[in-house]
Amino acid sequence: MLLYHVFKYLLFRPVCRFVFKPWIEGEENIPSRGGAVLAGNHLSAGETFLLPAMIHRRLTFPAKAELFNPGKDFKSKIVAWFLTAVGQVPMDRSGGRASAEGLTPVMDVLRDGGLVGIFPEGTRSRDGRLHRGRTGVARLALGAGVPVVPVGFVGTQFHRGPFGIPIMKRPGIRIGPPLDFSSYLADGAADHADYRAVTDEVMQAIRKLTGQEYVDAYAGTNRAAKLARENAGTTEWSVTPPGDTAAPQAPAPGPTETTLPETTLPEPTPPESVAAP
Repeated sequence: MLLYHVFKYLLFRPVCRFVFKPWIEGEENIPSRGGAVLAGNHLSAGETFLLPAMIHRRLTFPAKAELFNPGKDFKSKIVAWFLTAVGQVPMDRSGGRASAEGLTPVMDVLRDGGLVGIFPEGTRSRDGRLHRGRTGVARLALGAGVPVVPVGFVGTQFHRGPFGIPIMKRPGIRIGPPLDFSSYLADGAADHADYRAVTDEVMQAIRKLTGQEYVDAYAGTNRAAKLARENAGTTEWSVTPPGDTAAPQAPAPGPTETTLPETTLPEPTPPESVAAP
């Protein structure tokens, strides 16, 4: 789609590279062709334009269906036009049958050999921790028969910059090897237990890339807020960008958290070798 590439190469990529100075590792793990789901943690809205700008293949992020039905105000009309112009697709998040049927446009992208980006947490993490994933990522991967590529975003939170303009300070993207879940379909259609197992494996893979603490509660829920209060004052574990000093060790999880197995983060790569061309 012409406008997608126009916005990507003339606006978003130059802004990302020269204003935010991001780094990226593991882009070679994204399949060069064919459908795949790119599943990442969600720290800020900036990830929705940072990832498409920094990888070579075209990426579709499903957007709320309401954004494609603008109201009478000028802003909503512009948003709807932009999403349609760059080939994004709507996804119904109202729940129940509507949400299940709302996956159809996203499935079509995957079955046509495209890449789809998704945040399994469902909403932005406000405490910096990695939360329990929702099973939509598994339904997409198993329904379309495509792999899931885990993506770890680091330092993508916005900070107050010059003149009060929000900026990201050298954000990072780590992309892990694709996960193949075809074995879950060997005995026929997948069930809820399969969707849960696939989702948990995806979240574990994301955690390996980010080093975040894992909270066994959905982001934005009362339980997640309670766990955040109980763990207030602990040192947050962040992955260090290439070329900087080592990251601090992760604090011990509280008794109410379910923690995924400890992992070793990959060695950082020098900045000049990870920047996208």
